[in-house]
Amino acid sequence: MYQKFGEMEGWEIKKIDESKSELGGYKEASFEFLGKKVYEVLRYETGVHRIQRIPATEKSGRVHTSTASIAVLPIKKKIHFEVNPADIEMEFTRSGGAGGQNVNKVETAVRLVHKPTGITVRCQSERSQLKNREKGMALLLSKLEALHDAEESKKHTSEKKNQLGTGDRSEKIRTYNILQDRITDHRLKRSWHNIPKILGGDISPIIESFREYERTGLLGNEEEA
Repeated sequence: MYQKFGEMEGWEIKKIDESKSELGGYKEASFEFLGKKVYEVLRYETGVHRIQRIPATEKSGRVHTSTASIAVLPIKKKIHFEVNPADIEMEFTRSGGAGGQNVNKVETAVRLVHKPTGITVRCQSERSQLKNREKGMALLLSKLEALHDAEESKKHTSEKKNQLGTGDRSEKIRTYNILQDRITDHRLKRSWHNIPKILGGDISPIIESFREYERTGLLGNEEEA
């Protein structure tokens, strides 16, 4: 959905890393989006997206609920806190998948672990170990800064919180009900239809609703699913 939306916007999209399931879906994946105001457009997509559907393998017609956790992080040139280099563990492996003469023979993929938090990133999108290390480090620092910002915000619980939620990946923000062809955002309390079109990349109506909220500060009044 986000890849197709990004293509419509004319953004450059690079796959940093992926881990696929036995059924052909994603267990986890990281992508880099390069373009004008990418973070500004996608930042409200962070959180848990809940999907309700009847899988093709379901014989009794029972509705299954699955979730996808999305994190949208800006890659910043300057990090506003210090990270001890000794806290970062680095290892190199061969990149997976097709990649030409070099990428699968040389240990170009980089895995970085921040030992105090356990946060891990892996980058195999570039053909050189150095570039993968630089990109992986930028991603790791962005994740650490997001964690740092979240912890700082929790210290100010007495202050008025954003009505749109905390921006936490564990927060359920949206439900995709396939049977009823309805997508409901639980922060805006607003719904949309035509799920195939939206999953095909046409999330502009949802994005525009958040822009409207930013302009007016008014939440939607449609009934939440």
